[in-house]
Amino acid sequence: MREWQVKRRERTKQLIELGGLVAKADLVELIDDDRAALYGALLTVAAKLRGPDRAQALVLFRRKGKRAFEAEQQGRVR
Repeated sequence: MREWQVKRRERTKQLIELGGLVAKADLVELIDDDRAALYGALLTVAAKLRGPDRAQALVLFRRKGKRAFEAEQQGRVR
């Protein structure tokens, strides 16, 4: 397989996984599949991560995500 094909497949896999996280967080249902609202929410998170409280926000987001993954593995609901 050519190098560009490998890179394309890796990128496609990454995008599918990221889309899965959006669905897993119930964002699709919560915003009634409103793509503009979802994009706006993601831009808000990105702005927070560009701000002076980046490190603190990242720690909070990571902690919340790890807890949700662990709860899911143990069969608990968010």
